[in-house]
Amino acid sequence: MSALKYGVIKIAFELLYISQLPHLIRKFSSCKGIIFTLHRVLPDKVAPFHPNAILQITPDFLEEVITKTRKKGFDIVNIDEAIARISSDKKQKPFVVFTFDDAYKDNLTYALPILKKHNCPFTLYVPTAFVDGRGELWWQVLEDIIANNKSVVFDDCEYPTLTISQKKKAFETIYWEMRSMKEDRRIKKTQKFASYYNIDMSAHCQQIIMNWQELEIFANEELCTIAAHSVNHYELAKLSDEELHWEMQQSADILEEKFQTRPKHFSYPIGATRSASTREYEKAKQLGFSSGVTTLPGGLYSKHKDVLSSLPRVSLNGYFQKSRYIEVFLTGAIFGR
Repeated sequence: MSALKYGVIKIAFELLYISQLPHLIRKFSSCKGIIFTLHRVLPDKVAPFHPNAILQITPDFLEEVITKTRKKGFDIVNIDEAIARISSDKKQKPFVVFTFDDAYKDNLTYALPILKKHNCPFTLYVPTAFVDGRGELWWQVLEDIIANNKSVVFDDCEYPTLTISQKKKAFETIYWEMRSMKEDRRIKKTQKFASYYNIDMSAHCQQIIMNWQELEIFANEELCTIAAHSVNHYELAKLSDEELHWEMQQSADILEEKFQTRPKHFSYPIGATRSASTREYEKAKQLGFSSGVTTLPGGLYSKHKDVLSSLPRVSLNGYFQKSRYIEVFLTGAIFGR
């Protein structure tokens, strides 16, 4: 998303807060609840060039969201309870579900202590190849290479990356070029790119993502629901039917083997319409998943009981970490769906 679009969204957040509309909307909305999307939780100050900052919030902001969610009258529930409430005609308090994608190490270091302190249930969606230490976090590799070089070459094209502006432009261009490729081609291009700049992608993955021993702490935590997030974190819509089936089923098989409990819930990698749609939603149902979550924005309504394999979520975006914005985040009706 461009800086201009983020600027427009920030203005909208400010106007919504000032107008006090979120409170009024919640009062009259039929929205039952919200699923929050999170990725990384880090105390680090965001660098001037950090395009993946959208995936990162601070521990302080996480704690504030949890406390304000309850103060505003929401129940914080696990994903199973959320499904039960969506499917029920009984009038109940609005609810929030906290979900974390990708199994980053910082979830263990910084998020888990806060979640336990506040007795906050949550779901962790796990891409199993990442935990094996052979995943490819190409979006982070791309940022790291651009951040540390005055120019970069990708797919025989050279991009100046001396200034912050040039770095942002190069990232945006190469990122969307990668997203436009079929996965097999993107993998080859990414590996060549990383190798040229002396980055071992497996080692890079192991630095950022939990290993199985660390993940077992979450599996043994009663507040945590371990859920599937494919094997390799590919955009599933780009895969053949056979590859799609393998990615989804194998991820559940592996997690069941590791922790003796088969995951009932699934998160589609990247999760927008171009990454997962009708075919993928149907596959989740065929494989017996009780729910599938997207990154399409929106609150949860009674109608979602009929489409549990394509539930919307609201992203706790790292660019919007202000106390007053929590009021907006808690208003699912604002985000549509």
